[in-house]
Amino acid sequence: MPGTTDAKKEGSIEDTTYTQNYTRHLERRLRALETEKQILQAERSRLEKDNQTLRTELEKLRQSPLITASVIEILEDGRAIVKSSTGPNFVVHVHSSIPKERMQPGMRVALNQRSFAVTQELPPPKDPMIRAMEIEEAPDVSFADIGGLKDQLREIRETVELPLLKPDLFAQVGIEPPKGVLLTGPPGTGKTLCARAVAHETNATFIRVIGSELVQKFIGEGARLVREIFMLAKEKAPAIVFVDELDAVGSHRLDIATSGDREVQRTLMQLLSELDGFENRGQVAVLGATNRPDILDPALLRPGRFDRIIEFPTPDDESRGEIFKIHTRGMNLHENVDFGRLVSATHNLTGADIKAICTEAGMFAIRDSRICVTSEDFSKAIGKLQSRGKGDQAPSSLYC
Repeated sequence: MPGTTDAKKEGSIEDTTYTQNYTRHLERRLRALETEKQILQAERSRLEKDNQTLRTELEKLRQSPLITASVIEILEDGRAIVKSSTGPNFVVHVHSSIPKERMQPGMRVALNQRSFAVTQELPPPKDPMIRAMEIEEAPDVSFADIGGLKDQLREIRETVELPLLKPDLFAQVGIEPPKGVLLTGPPGTGKTLCARAVAHETNATFIRVIGSELVQKFIGEGARLVREIFMLAKEKAPAIVFVDELDAVGSHRLDIATSGDREVQRTLMQLLSELDGFENRGQVAVLGATNRPDILDPALLRPGRFDRIIEFPTPDDESRGEIFKIHTRGMNLHENVDFGRLVSATHNLTGADIKAICTEAGMFAIRDSRICVTSEDFSKAIGKLQSRGKGDQAPSSLYC
């Protein structure tokens, strides 16, 4: 019967199509479940890590706090006498994880709160103020940015840079390199600028200190700061310690003094001890700067502390010309600007004054909505500076 055969064929085809569609549906469902399984496994792994982190943090929080102490003496049996931060002294055991040869009098340690046993070695304390004095990024001033001062720069390089970069040369000659250099001269003659250039040119750690920062309110704080500054310099050696405005802490010691003066004198005595004490400073050079060398204590100026005193005079005509060229090399100058006339009109002015003149001349051009600086702008700038009592009187115009 033909009709029956056709119906069976059609039913067979429908069954096959249904089976294929259902199989594809199951395969898609299987892939979706596998993807969901991978997501859940990743989430489980993350939660397990978070759980472990929280357990570790909880264990740390459950640990008893430690007590800081200072080692006073090491006994022959391996125990130590320590002075705790709470006051009394204790004879305690030292944990086996700390080598006996590392235990030294004066070092900071941590004590277990219950047994008072030494469990950890702590780094020496450092004031955050001392950390802030370290210049990690070198200033953008090089020796090429300094006009004149050829003799001064040569002496600084010989006494500061050369001993740090080539210490073997001094050992071969058989002499000790200078340990301290004092920069003196009127304000604005380039003392601090040279120190910044040294920080740029050398690979040494540069620590900048302002003398007034060493004058503290409480007794002994200034001396502690000086001691920690040189401790940091020894750790970071080769290093340069630059003390700006040295006269703030290094002035003459007086027989009759107030309590504040006596505290400044204590700080000065600590500074003298660090400059030339029993302990060798190693590769630590000291730069000092002041514009009042006449009021410094004689103990600071003797050889062995500041071995070389470099004077920074008011720049001469040639130096002023170089300074003008340095400060105007980035300026858009008119062709009528004559450096020779500028030098003649700025007699007895310092490098800082010349920089101020160049800045003022540029401001006069900006005020007139110009992008080119003319000689008249420089004339006005010099007149403005002289009106404040700087330098000799000069004509109101450079070309009159």
